[in-house]
Amino acid sequence: QVQLVESGGGLVQAGGSLRLSCAASGNFLKIAFMGWYRQAPGKEREAVATTTTDVADSVKDRFTFSRDIPKNTLYLQMNDLKPEDTAVYLCNVVAMGRDGLSNVWGQGTQVTVSS
Repeated sequence: QVQLVESGGGLVQAGGSLRLSCAASGNFLKIAFMGWYRQAPGKEREAVATTTTDVADSVKDRFTFSRDIPKNTLYLQMNDLKPEDTAVYLCNVVAMGRDGLSNVWGQGTQVTVSS
């Protein structure tokens, strides 16, 4: 089983920064995929950055995606935040275990950007 712990969300003024973290732990052999998604009220979930895709065009110049492989931790550095970045940010991990693949979502962390 895979457990995810997300942290780093909060309330920030426009132009501010936040850094999200997602740490994966548990009984697995290897992580096959990690990614950040976000979902704003009334909108569909969208990919922000993953290990298999580029950072979304809407945030490309402001967000940086990184990964600490030995620590099984994913980061999202968000700079110059805008009110339209307000959303619940979710971490997604696909891990390979002895019984196959596990697709796990974090609990989500709220990011609120005030104007």
